[in-house]
Amino acid sequence: MTTITAQAKSAGKDQFDPVRFLQQVVAIDSCDPPGGELEVAQLVHRELLGLGIESELDEFLPGRANVLGRIRGTGEKPALVFSSHMDTVPVGTVPWQRMPFSGEIENGRLYGRGATDMKSALAAMIAAAGRLATAADNRLKGDVILAFTAGESANLLGARRFAERGLKKEIGAFLCGEPSDLDVVIVEKAALWLRATATGRLGHVSGEAGVNAIELIHSFLSRLYDMKLAFPAHPLLDEPTIRVGRIQGGSAVNLTPDHCAVDIDIRLPPVADHAAVVGQVRELAQEGVSIGILDFKPAVESQREDEFVKLCVDTCSRHLMRAPEIKGVSYFSDGTVLLEGLSVPFAIIGPGSLGLSGQPDESVSVDNVLKAVNIYEDVARAWLSRGTL
Repeated sequence: MTTITAQAKSAGKDQFDPVRFLQQVVAIDSCDPPGGELEVAQLVHRELLGLGIESELDEFLPGRANVLGRIRGTGEKPALVFSSHMDTVPVGTVPWQRMPFSGEIENGRLYGRGATDMKSALAAMIAAAGRLATAADNRLKGDVILAFTAGESANLLGARRFAERGLKKEIGAFLCGEPSDLDVVIVEKAALWLRATATGRLGHVSGEAGVNAIELIHSFLSRLYDMKLAFPAHPLLDEPTIRVGRIQGGSAVNLTPDHCAVDIDIRLPPVADHAAVVGQVRELAQEGVSIGILDFKPAVESQREDEFVKLCVDTCSRHLMRAPEIKGVSYFSDGTVLLEGLSVPFAIIGPGSLGLSGQPDESVSVDNVLKAVNIYEDVARAWLSRGTL
């Protein structure tokens, strides 16, 4: 475990080009699994120091690292957190028309794994922070904290590490850069991950048939897909979903499988009692099938009337020349860990496009990246200004 804390020695307001930097980080393979965000983190750490921003690089597991940047304010208000992750989902097996780590720009779009989700927000947040740190009139009432994480895409490793180190105590407002098309997201679903495990009895086609664990799972899944999750409709979210993401079973084609396990992803609205949902699933499990909880990631939600949400909407309106949509999403962010148990304002504004995460030929609008820089800077200035919002 390695933690490197450094004070910035110089500032270079005009030296940071977010598009150039985005091409650099897209060129670095930080797919999770296996992760390996350290090379991205080292580059981010160096750039922050060059912009005059305090930075700490925390390699908390081999090859897995967080970066915590800080622009200090007067301490009159709690900190505003800019949240982004440095890992990406895997490239996948579907062929790409472009090299996945090229960073190629064509027709105003930058291509590569992580371009949308969410290295574009990482680059824009660093650029905005550089402007804030080097401004002659920087009189922010609170700190701007750059919370850049490893391992968000699956297990939120980096966010859990930040929580262990006490970051939650400092959060006064939370702005996340997950993909939103520069609209304002104020609610994300909860994610409940379960594992159904079937235990059968080994058999052979030429003799005793045994008990087929795969067939037990098949029967269970048939009932699971018919299960009704009845919750009041949420104005910004679609219905709860149940998806199977992974299945393992059997050891040979001519042997009756005595073990089969399936991992299940259930997305739920904020009002859902996840323990009750687990109970529903367990009621469906016949003899030989057991249900275990892999993880639960709570929903995160702000209200339209929240002053921070209003500020985000107004700021986006000014830079987009249109009223941004207020949205809900099915994905989770680092906010599910860092905001759990807190009552602080939250919003997601990201230059990436909803629906492009994990897709072949993932890309982001270069114009959106540049607009995101202005939006992040203006939100921070207004929220941490000396005036009353």
